[in-house]
Amino acid sequence: MSPIQQRPKQQRPKQQRPDVELPALGFRGTLRYLWTQLSSMRTALMLLLLLAVAAVPGSLFPQRPAGPEIVNDYIDQHPVQGEWLDRLQMFDVYSSVWFSAIYLLLFISLIGCVVPRAIKHAKALRAAPPRTPRRLSRLPEYGRVVLEPSGPSPRSAVDQASRYLKKRGYRVQVREEPDGGASVGAERGYVREIGNILFHLSLIGVLAFMAAGSLLSYSGQKILVEGEGFANTLVAYDSFTPGSAFSEDSLVPFSLTLDKFEAEFDRESETHYGQPLDFTASMTVQEGTGGEPEKQQLKVNHPLDIGGTRVYLVGNGYAPEVTVRDGNGDISYQGPVVAQVQDQMYTSLMVIKAPDARPDQLGFVGLFLPTAYTGDDGVAVSVDPGLYSPELNLNSYYGDLGLDNGEPQNVYVLDTETLTELNSRNTEAGGITLKPGESYDLPEGKGSISFDGVTRFVGLDIHYDPGKWGVGFFSILALLSLGVSLFVRRRRVWVRGATDPEGSTMVEYGLLARGEDFGLREENVSLRRQFEKMWPVVAPEDTETTSAGTAGGTQNRPE
Repeated sequence: MSPIQQRPKQQRPKQQRPDVELPALGFRGTLRYLWTQLSSMRTALMLLLLLAVAAVPGSLFPQRPAGPEIVNDYIDQHPVQGEWLDRLQMFDVYSSVWFSAIYLLLFISLIGCVVPRAIKHAKALRAAPPRTPRRLSRLPEYGRVVLEPSGPSPRSAVDQASRYLKKRGYRVQVREEPDGGASVGAERGYVREIGNILFHLSLIGVLAFMAAGSLLSYSGQKILVEGEGFANTLVAYDSFTPGSAFSEDSLVPFSLTLDKFEAEFDRESETHYGQPLDFTASMTVQEGTGGEPEKQQLKVNHPLDIGGTRVYLVGNGYAPEVTVRDGNGDISYQGPVVAQVQDQMYTSLMVIKAPDARPDQLGFVGLFLPTAYTGDDGVAVSVDPGLYSPELNLNSYYGDLGLDNGEPQNVYVLDTETLTELNSRNTEAGGITLKPGESYDLPEGKGSISFDGVTRFVGLDIHYDPGKWGVGFFSILALLSLGVSLFVRRRRVWVRGATDPEGSTMVEYGLLARGEDFGLREENVSLRRQFEKMWPVVAPEDTETTSAGTAGGTQNRPE
């Protein structure tokens, strides 16, 4: 038989599908898409990480708010690199445009994440617990008890279970079952989500008050010598760092006077002899212009709080009192000179500038020694921080001090390159050594200097930050709410009462956790024990509790 000849299959021509045109988003659609991306938790986490990375240059490069002169020195030492870094605002990181943009986007992103979530959870709080599943035995934790004929009816058993669950903190709702029985749905742990929402709201609060603090805060430094006063005005500060939105009107009106400063040193220990133990500054404080002056004490780590402004004691030292006369015999400088402490023995560096001296300006640089001791090599050192044998060791110069050209200078530095030396250990006249009450005539009739006495000074750090209390409050709230969201578990329980084929009341219950909950099994056992106490339950072998964590859903006896 001849083989059957098969006709070749004819291929149908492929139909070309028309190009699918996606609808245009439009302006509103684009805005909605951008808002959806910005308000996602993933974007918030990325912005938070980006903010941390953006803050790194603030610790690598000097910042203008902390020290403008340091930034200027850096730019002078690195002219090309410094100029570009300045253009990129690397010396003003925390007030730069790019850092502020990241900060603002993170703020908006957190609001977009939290507010819809809070609204959704508020609706969930008002909603009834979920309906009872048809097959409770399929839940992770399941239990069933059969009551003796003397036990309550299914409806009564469900009502009793409802009251017990309500005492345990569950939100409950009793429902009728189609077969004539009843069930109760219960849920608790809503505070977990509340804690989560509060944690994110606290982060928003921290960001908001930190921003307010950086805008409205200010800080300044002031050195006060005993007997001197200070009024909280801009011109009274030695250095001042304002916030971005600072106004002079926000300065809290108050005044301070340093009446006396006392330093206590260790005089008993052999190993720590001479180390400082305590510093106390006795101050006269007056709030406002019409307030009554009050005597207060300022100590380290115990600042003064004046109308929300805090005054800290951050330094102290000696201020020798000197009188400088010029070549004409006129007083060109008179008063205390703040000396910079160099070591634990209060060896202090001091600089004296007398720009009003005539015919030549005078300058002095040297050391103040509270307790001077001259060794065999002829070098004087201080052997104790106490004021037992004070002495001045100075070099003198004359010439142009450079103060008349209008350029600012460091008061603690004397530039001697353009000056002519009068006194030092390298000159024939030698250095100047003075005890209190002594004076010295400068060579070539340039003038004289006298050591009149010694007083004390303190270094004050003055801070005003209106946002610090808000930052502290929301930081504590964030920690508390984080603990709640970590340790509170959200659980659901359903209890159904029905009549078994033999006419007895049968109660079955199931438990479900929202998320991982290692205590769900213990909750199952606790409910079982309570039901056995509440109702006359038949022999345990006729009841069961099961857990999805056991192999094959085998039966487990309550502990």
